[in-house]
Amino acid sequence: MSEDAKACSFGVESQYVDLAVEVFSLLADPTRVRIILALRDEEMSVNHLADVVDKSPTAVSQHLAKLRWGRIVRARQDGNRVFYSLMDEHARKLVTQAVFQAQHAVDEQPAHHGGHPDEHGTLS
Repeated sequence: MSEDAKACSFGVESQYVDLAVEVFSLLADPTRVRIILALRDEEMSVNHLADVVDKSPTAVSQHLAKLRWGRIVRARQDGNRVFYSLMDEHARKLVTQAVFQAQHAVDEQPAHHGGHPDEHGTLS
């Protein structure tokens, strides 16, 4: 069974609700969302990320520090360079789903519905 097909079993009283809100607040910034999208498939240095998201290395470093604090990204040092990657697949999936939701708000037939979605929204 895939991770996406698993039903969420957390109730409204879950101890994780407040922490989930902190994750959403960490992601409530366009530069951080862009950083996560950039890190989906590969690790990158601060300078490479800065080029990709069109921000200064200093600004990207500040965003990465917050994402590291939230355990969304990890750092790996190689000599005097630091490379960043996503901690796990959850942030990638969360941001991807948020972008898909945004697409629904704009497009009548979102591009991510290119196939025929089943009852879970999975394209066949």
